[in-house]
Amino acid sequence: YRLKFRRDIYQDFAALQKSVGEKTEDSSALDIESLEVFENIAYIMAKHADPENVPDNPDEWLEAFNTFSIYEVLPQLIELWGLNVETQAESKKNIAKLTAR
Repeated sequence: YRLKFRRDIYQDFAALQKSVGEKTEDSSALDIESLEVFENIAYIMAKHADPENVPDNPDEWLEAFNTFSIYEVLPQLIELWGLNVETQAESKKNIAKLTAR
């Protein structure tokens, strides 16, 4: 993400989540920057998942889709992001408490 768009994915994703919040399609008007961040994050996730079949240009990739609602897709991206940043290691602090060290 940083190499392709020269931006920080963690900051952009947090800002996107904040701008969407608990709003619905009818009660929200996302700005152009938020929509672009959404497209960029979705593109990077798709490119990472299937590098052979996703074009190198995000605009080419987006042209393959019909119009869709960000509110239908964003929850799935958030879920995927959560799985991506979930830790698999046990906290060393918790291990120390369990072993009484």
